[in-house]
Amino acid sequence: MRKNLLASITAATAAPPSSESRTDYARRGASRSMMMSIDELAENAKRVVAGDVIVELDPAQIDGSFVGDRLGDDEEEFAALREAIRSQGQSTPILVRPHPGRPARYMVVFGHRRLRAARELGIPVRAVVKDVEAIAHVILQGQENSARANLSFIERAIFARRLQEAGQTKDTIKTALSVDDTLLSRMLSVVETIPFRVLEALGPCKGVGRDRWEELKKFMLRPKALDEAVRLTQTQDMRALPSPERFAQLLIELQRLSRRPKAVHRAAQSSRVWQADDAGVQIELRPSGQAFQLSLASTHARAFGEFISESLDELYRAFKAQQSKPATGD
Repeated sequence: MRKNLLASITAATAAPPSSESRTDYARRGASRSMMMSIDELAENAKRVVAGDVIVELDPAQIDGSFVGDRLGDDEEEFAALREAIRSQGQSTPILVRPHPGRPARYMVVFGHRRLRAARELGIPVRAVVKDVEAIAHVILQGQENSARANLSFIERAIFARRLQEAGQTKDTIKTALSVDDTLLSRMLSVVETIPFRVLEALGPCKGVGRDRWEELKKFMLRPKALDEAVRLTQTQDMRALPSPERFAQLLIELQRLSRRPKAVHRAAQSSRVWQADDAGVQIELRPSGQAFQLSLASTHARAFGEFISESLDELYRAFKAQQSKPATGD
């Protein structure tokens, strides 16, 4: 019986209606099906076989999860998702549960961004409704995000802390995040030591791993560094930077504060941070009198530094050629 059901699903997605022209089918059927991943088609098929009914709900009927797991959306990624749903439809349903405290309403378990996109587009959201308890809710939410949402280290750590504050056991939190005791302990230590207003100001910091967060945590144990972190993260200059660069800049400033006299620290405020588009290299640029220092960090720092060192002759010749050009103007 299940084989027949799966066969009918496959036939419905693969065969064009006979009344459509070949051109219409290419535009409406095959092209759209190719855009849907095999994983999404398989996931929908498994839901039907398992007895999960996909329904359309008004987004206004659905509230957020009782525990948050994000430090804001990546707006570029969200805009791409919203456009895909607008042009192709919502291929994968979200999961909701009947709201435990509000009759005739639902609470989203996972699929917050798909829900937000449907709300902004003014269309119903495709959803599977399951009557799950709070423990199952957080496990499903955590495991779905681990598999699909690409949450950063600090977002997962904050999620763990919020689950703890909501009364969930350590075993439930470990299952939800697929972590062991050691990693969970380190995650909780980071978010318990760094003030939440600093975490919120820094944002999700995609690409910033556990070791660098633990380095920042050590600074937060020093009152002067903690006060400086709070001050810096509230400045307009810091807030104007992309999230990973905010983290890098804050860490540089705190490192400088820890190793230099206060007067020297103030004089060096003209330093700045450059970061590659893929966050593979971050460079701190430090002018100081007649000197100029470059400090490389992140994934490709060593390889890029070696590349620069091997290109110094060529770079210096280009510099001299630029310096020898006659000045123009009045």
